[in-house]
Amino acid sequence: MSTNKKKLLITETMSPLGWDLFKGRDDVEAIPFPNMVSAADFEALLKQHAPVHGVALGGTRFGEPELKASQDMKVVARIGVGYDAVDVPALSRYGVPLMTAGTANSPSVAEAALFMMLTLAKRAQEMHTMVTESRWPQRIGQWPFDLFGKTVLIVGFGRIGTRTAKRCLAMEMNVLIYDPYKTAAEIKAAGCEPVSDLDAALSRADFVTIHCPKTPETTGMFNAARIGRMKPTAYLVNTARGGIVDERALYDALSNGKLAGAGLDVFEQEPPPKGHSLFSLPNVIMAPHVAGVTHEALDRMGLQTAKNILSALDGEHIRQNVINQDVLG
Repeated sequence: MSTNKKKLLITETMSPLGWDLFKGRDDVEAIPFPNMVSAADFEALLKQHAPVHGVALGGTRFGEPELKASQDMKVVARIGVGYDAVDVPALSRYGVPLMTAGTANSPSVAEAALFMMLTLAKRAQEMHTMVTESRWPQRIGQWPFDLFGKTVLIVGFGRIGTRTAKRCLAMEMNVLIYDPYKTAAEIKAAGCEPVSDLDAALSRADFVTIHCPKTPETTGMFNAARIGRMKPTAYLVNTARGGIVDERALYDALSNGKLAGAGLDVFEQEPPPKGHSLFSLPNVIMAPHVAGVTHEALDRMGLQTAKNILSALDGEHIRQNVINQDVLG
């Protein structure tokens, strides 16, 4: 094997489409590693194969210790769009770009958000149970709701939020957008209403769906005060990141009739502990952080991640997928 090959550590869960791109290159060696590897084992792998020039990560953490262990890292890629497990400032200090999968899974997350909204409004779980437990007469007074004509507040108007808005508009909903980093003109051009005051907008919404990244600014954004501003008939959906919603405050609102229901794909602790208080509530639907993980999204993300890594190795970065743009010349 030629010593000038670039070594890559690639999580074994990457789709075959991504692996095929690496196999088609004679100048790279792609080495699989377990997606759930511990930090210590991953650091040991990097040292074992050093120098390592690129990594494709699932949920594995990555920061300065990993950079040092790899010895000659050129690119860190996430098979996804979130990167809260990556120490971006450390990468920037070393001049290493962090690349994400761009729009690869945004249609899937937008569909999942709409699915949760529909499931909650149509009371899918309750209706199913009424049939299977022979409680047919209880449907009286337990009627589902329409999305038609309702107001949805979308928090975050990026790759996922824009797609969610399109789907909500197709359901003939009134769409409010809160995103302080987008212009009112951009939001209006998409057929939506920009709102600059999140607290004021919450009281107008029948549905609130979160599509912003988790940052120091957004952590705990939906605390007891914010949730308290929502209608008691409203629903809250979070397919973004755990920690943006205060789960204790959410439980209190849901269990005291101050909020109609919630849909959660993400949690403060993942997986959430056994016996979590939210598990006992009938007006909550949950998923194990898979909103952006469908058969099709996995293919798109794997392919895009491989393209990202190879673009960096070739010195032709796909710039729109680089998070820390400061490392680019």
